Amino acid sequence: MNEFTIGDVRVHRVEEMLGPAAPAKDFFREYSEEEFKRHEHWLAPNFYDPGSGKLVTSVHSWLVRTGRHLVLIDCCSGNHKPRPGMARYDMLNTAYLDRLKASGATPEDIDYVMCTHLHVDHVGWNTRLASGRWVPTFPNAKYIFSRQEHDFWCDMAKEEATQQALKNVYNDSVLPVVETGRAVLFEDTYGLDDCLTVLPAPGHTPGHVRIDLKSQDQSAVFCGDVLHSPLQIVLPHWNSVFCSNPGQAAQTRRDVLSHCAETDALLMPIHFGIPYVAHIRSVTSGFEMDFTRTHR
Repeated sequence: MNEFTIGDVRVHRVEEMLGPAAPAKDFFREYSEEEFKRHEHWLAPNFYDPGSGKLVTSVHSWLVRTGRHLVLIDCCSGNHKPRPGMARYDMLNTAYLDRLKASGATPEDIDYVMCTHLHVDHVGWNTRLASGRWVPTFPNAKYIFSRQEHDFWCDMAKEEATQQALKNVYNDSVLPVVETGRAVLFEDTYGLDDCLTVLPAPGHTPGHVRIDLKSQDQSAVFCGDVLHSPLQIVLPHWNSVFCSNPGQAAQTRRDVLSHCAETDALLMPIHFGIPYVAHIRSVTSGFEMDFTRTHR
């Protein structure tokens, strides 16, 4: 399912890629083979591929129609972007913009781009290559970035020791947006259309945010990389190896799961495999997910 209705708001999933990514043992910082095997039966095949031993992950955006604006949440990896050492994202040539059009929007239609953080697979389509230059893909949009997140990666891009691919991510997918004056840098929170609220959700990166949606009596949380896999719902202390502050990331994860359980908010990550979203329940042991209910 790629379309969801939250109150008066329509949300469409725009896919860039879906398939086996990294071995579970290499992806989770706290990986335990014994613990993982206890969950293999429900992870496969949508979230784990036993044949390759790899987690199945999606990279997608959320296109949100608020009634007043078209909002794109997280911009995947982008085409033609040099990412040395990052094979999954290096020099891609996907049909992402065609899929965006099939969802009912052109780049010119987008009013706001909201990035939960500035990692390679969340900012790539911020820009596109035109006549040898990186220009904003969404020419009429305001790009909403956490100032803390922006400043962290801006500084990292200037450090000689920073991996070249990470420098490229900022220089080709963030800096051109800033230089053209399309970036809006906010300090703590940001609100849009009385139904979208951006809140701090640090740990995966220093300035990572979540985006809460509330319309009528329904709600959702676009959680970015607070969670990468449904396994982290039942094992919220498991972090990805990419979490910059594991302790903080785990606490943020529990906070988001608690919020979803208490408010019946639909959890809408960027990397879950089919069915992509989940409702959360609090149980004695922690949390569990329900993939059978969605807002339609």
